[in-house]
Amino acid sequence: MSSEEPGTTAGGGAGESAVRRWQVWADTGGTFTDCLAVDPSGRMLRAKVLSSSALRATVAEVAAPHRLRLVAHWDAPDGFFSGCRFRLLGSGGDGVAVTGWDAAGGWLELAGPVDGAAAGRVCEVLSPEEAPVLAARLVTGTAPPAPLPEMAMRLATTRGTNALLERRGAPTALFITRGFADLLRIGTQQRPELFALEVIRPQPLAAAVVEVDERLAADGSVVEPLDLEALRPRAAGLAAAGITTAAVALMHSYRNPAHEERLAGMLLECGFTHVSPSAALAPLITLLSRAETAVVDATLAPVISSYLDRVRGGLASGTLHVMTSAGGLVGAGAFHPKDSLLSGPAGGVVGAALAGRRSGLPRVVTFDMGGTSTDVARVDSDYEYVFEHVVGDAHLVAPALAVETVAAGGGSVCRFDGQRLLVGPQSAGASPGPACYGAGGPLTLTDVNLLLGRLDPERFEIPLDEAAARRALDGVLRAMGGTAAEPVLAGFLEIANERMADAIRRISLRRGYDPASYAMVAFGGAGAQHACAVAALLGITTVLVPPDAGLLSAAGLGHAVIERFVQRQVLAPLASVTDRLAAWLEAMAAEAVAAVAAEGVAEDEVVVRRRLLNLRFAGQDSTLAVDHDAAAAPQAAFAEAYRSLFGYVPEGREVEVESVRVVASTRPAVPEAGRPTVGGVP
Repeated sequence: MSSEEPGTTAGGGAGESAVRRWQVWADTGGTFTDCLAVDPSGRMLRAKVLSSSALRATVAEVAAPHRLRLVAHWDAPDGFFSGCRFRLLGSGGDGVAVTGWDAAGGWLELAGPVDGAAAGRVCEVLSPEEAPVLAARLVTGTAPPAPLPEMAMRLATTRGTNALLERRGAPTALFITRGFADLLRIGTQQRPELFALEVIRPQPLAAAVVEVDERLAADGSVVEPLDLEALRPRAAGLAAAGITTAAVALMHSYRNPAHEERLAGMLLECGFTHVSPSAALAPLITLLSRAETAVVDATLAPVISSYLDRVRGGLASGTLHVMTSAGGLVGAGAFHPKDSLLSGPAGGVVGAALAGRRSGLPRVVTFDMGGTSTDVARVDSDYEYVFEHVVGDAHLVAPALAVETVAAGGGSVCRFDGQRLLVGPQSAGASPGPACYGAGGPLTLTDVNLLLGRLDPERFEIPLDEAAARRALDGVLRAMGGTAAEPVLAGFLEIANERMADAIRRISLRRGYDPASYAMVAFGGAGAQHACAVAALLGITTVLVPPDAGLLSAAGLGHAVIERFVQRQVLAPLASVTDRLAAWLEAMAAEAVAAVAAEGVAEDEVVVRRRLLNLRFAGQDSTLAVDHDAAAAPQAAFAEAYRSLFGYVPEGREVEVESVRVVASTRPAVPEAGRPTVGGVP
């Protein structure tokens, strides 16, 4: 943990511009949880812990089998490890209970002996609390079981993303209009591998599908009434069998949600603990996308809610807000799991955009290289949003920042498959981590950088074992027939850099933007190591490495705004609704402002940041979002956006309004003016 003198603090929250209590901003990634905090006097403090709720150290001395002296980078007060367990890295098992901790001498007392303990061994102390709570205890200097001081915590997490990708969500029942039971299995019929001889389709997330006798017409009128009584026995049977989460997706419910609302109420009466109605989550056309979104939300609901409950349980008093995929904050009680899947990367984009504005660089490409992946995005004065995105096998209808992710991070596994060198997509994660972490992990990009002299072990957050990294490399070299080490290490770096550069090409060149006209903001634990090489591949000439680059996603949380989106499906020619757009947007703005104010924010502190029209030519499926300007014609704005992306504008084609959206938020933080001074690193 480290600290600095008092400085400016973030705004954007309900009454948080004047610091009266602790503010804690924690970003839980796949490997590390980064934490920034501002104490009541305005002093900034920092902490970084493993997302497995572990702190690592090196055994310096063994005074007795149950008494060890540790050397560590963290600063924990006396008695801090009450309720924790100790184990040597690579030893496995649950470890030994910790009975005492003397901070001054670094002495750890254990409930029993530890086999194999010796000076130089890397060890870890595992906390029973979630990583954000552990980090909050470090920055506040609060040893358990004492309660944490009152605080406003802001949290970003990959918990939902990991559960979705690893299919560790709750078993979910999908209730869908009769005749569409196989909808999720059929999907769009797109083939991700066009020339694959063996097509392996992922199994739908839903554990059970129930067809519902009901039908609405395209305008929302009732064609066949909903028969709830016929569903009760099946619903009760599923609940009794242990399937207690449900997704409800009924035909045309985006026009009339009454059937979904009644069905959701009946399911709760039958013993279901959570129900995700599709029309409440994504009131838009396309049954497939709504159904997938509802199933993902329901599947992740127990995972996310139990996680947030554990974090809230560690906070004695205060508030908890969670970052959404769209880069805004939502109170934990109103947070939907479908909005969590790009939570961590969104915090990084917010922090990078702020760093760019502070340096007089409003047009930036964000380059966030962490332990598991690299996330990139484009910011041009304001954020670029997408309203449908894919995570793993799931297609979601939910607002999100336009972030491109590539599986190339510090923990990406570097290997030889018998024909070529590969970097990722497999990751060593937090456990066992890279080989140099000393827990038996594989060769990773972190090891490559260490072996090439690009990492200083003395300045790393956790102990590094260069000999272990060398042994992992030797295994790769033997598989290659005994070639020289340097060209192989350089090859791994080049592969990783090209993959990350290609991710930036996907959010710039392939969308009609020249990356050379942007500055790059490099951050994340490994961003600065690779930024110059990646920038050179793209023709980018300005690279900004901001203060707290390794914690910038957490800094982004501190400067994020409390935010709400309101959306409305239109599906009408622009010419026929132009006169009604202003009234629609005004009503939606009032709804969005009220939703932000419900968080305890004064209405005069809420602003309507964006009014977006999603437009397309008649007959097209994809849309382009343009900002609504009462003084400008929307058709002209759409034509300009279309020409910028495709290089021409078709003549004589009718423009259609697919949907409209309004974004309201607390007032964004105003960055300090002027460029930062450049200084040496001590």
